[in-house]
Amino acid sequence: MERHISSRKTEQVANFLNTHRNVRLYFTPTYSSWLNQVENWFSRIQRNVIARGIFTSVKNLDRKLMHYIREHNKNPKPIKWKYDDPSRQIRPVPNQ
Repeated sequence: MERHISSRKTEQVANFLNTHRNVRLYFTPTYSSWLNQVENWFSRIQRNVIARGIFTSVKNLDRKLMHYIREHNKNPKPIKWKYDDPSRQIRPVPNQ
């Protein structure tokens, strides 16, 4: 049986962090992927490009993904989180 070892607990990572004291790692709990901005970005790509798309080839998929990324980068907006009611989940603040 193969044992899963977290990448952040390897000796290489520990050595790197000991050598680079200005680097800090912050981890979000596995159940809160919505806090991870990379997860958020890939979720948007999945929703807005892949799930709605019809692709005739890998090259066609690549073109549509790059078009989406270029359009997004023309007017990027940071996600601002708002937490105002403990009985509700944290949610992104709508773009203004």
